[in-house]
Amino acid sequence: LSLRDATILALMCLTAHNMIVETTVMKSAGSSALKMVFLRLGASILFAFILNLLLPQSMAETVFSAGMGAEQKAFWPMIGGWGIATIKLVVKVTIYVAVIMLTQSVFQEFKIIDFLSKLLSPFMKIFGLPAEASFMWIVINIVGYSYGAGIIKAEYEAGKMKKQDGDLFNHHAAICHSLMEDTILYAALGIGIFWLTVPRLLMAAAVVWIERFRRSHFKKSFRVGTV
Repeated sequence: LSLRDATILALMCLTAHNMIVETTVMKSAGSSALKMVFLRLGASILFAFILNLLLPQSMAETVFSAGMGAEQKAFWPMIGGWGIATIKLVVKVTIYVAVIMLTQSVFQEFKIIDFLSKLLSPFMKIFGLPAEASFMWIVINIVGYSYGAGIIKAEYEAGKMKKQDGDLFNHHAAICHSLMEDTILYAALGIGIFWLTVPRLLMAAAVVWIERFRRSHFKKSFRVGTV
């Protein structure tokens, strides 16, 4: 791959990845699973088309990766390694969720969430999201959708966010989440931070505003969780 190819592929992967887990979270938070899948796949293809037009051809001259011979591994040792990795992941997720929910309780006790909501309120307005989404926006962009699932479901079940607003939040987060972790990962591989963040933020904002326009002009076609 050239650096140009890798940049396009990275943005596609950041938009549409971990579909089973993340779509399940989105569905539990009030969105249509089918719609979220098509939204993410469609956005990733659109990103590829746009970047193919915008990225300079000079990037194609920079080699990003070259083919290498695949290492052959025995089946059972490979399965054992996968099992250990899965157990570590489960423990990691459990700790992350516990820490996040504890942090939220502390933030609520000391009114820090109110402060963050006011601080990020102007950005939420730009994104077309309610101010109440500020804390969840921070969570999904620092630890990601999978790790933030517990706090997201808790917000909805506690009635702190309407289903319509939750669905809007999913429209944004489906396109743009894990800004910290994913950006660091791909930037470490040599891909430009600008192309990893700015297009996703712009697309996420556009998707939400398009959805808001659709709801205001075609109200009969909207029902949370189905369309």
